[in-house]
Amino acid sequence: MTRQSPLDFDISVTADKRRRARQRGMTGRVDTAECRCEWPGCTAEAKYRAPESPEVLHRFRWFCLEHVREYNRAWNFFENAGQSDLDAQQAADRVWNRPTWRLGQGPRAGRAPNPHADGDAWARWGFEDAFSVLGENATLNPGKASNDPPPRRRLAREEQMAMDTLGLPHQVESRKDVRARYAELVKQLHPDMNGGDAVDPKRLERVLKAWKILKKSRNFTD
Repeated sequence: MTRQSPLDFDISVTADKRRRARQRGMTGRVDTAECRCEWPGCTAEAKYRAPESPEVLHRFRWFCLEHVREYNRAWNFFENAGQSDLDAQQAADRVWNRPTWRLGQGPRAGRAPNPHADGDAWARWGFEDAFSVLGENATLNPGKASNDPPPRRRLAREEQMAMDTLGLPHQVESRKDVRARYAELVKQLHPDMNGGDAVDPKRLERVLKAWKILKKSRNFTD
């Protein structure tokens, strides 16, 4: 089987429409829709959508198959449009209804970018609210309970080695306890505390280095 290159992807508007048609089905039916037909007096399931009005194309009304056909037959996008409206629509169609501007200038004043999917994308698929998209999974994760234990800290490798040098368990969190242990070892090992005799100079050097690492660590409470 020949593997398709990830760069071999058609980004044209026509290809996008084909992909959307496959998602909706060739009839335009949206099976995820949970609405009832908006046609007066009809209570059938509404699986077909139509734009709310020529001025509001990103919001939809939902109908059964019979009534979406009636709605579409009466639809006239340019019914109240003047010549300037027609010219503006032709200009927008040339760039697939996406605002454009010169490179480096950003959006022109008064013309905000029109995103490919608006913030109410869930409504375009017939869901009554955003949480309906998740179905039963919407309430599976109620959030972190207030009585949960705090996350366990993780010492860096050099901090773990420094704690081992001082002979302290890694669970010690108080910098005051670390400082007390450091002072105790310095008293045992420093020549000034032993009549000028160096008890274990290499160990003393390791203790001094360990305290230098731990005193600036953020993993300890002051």
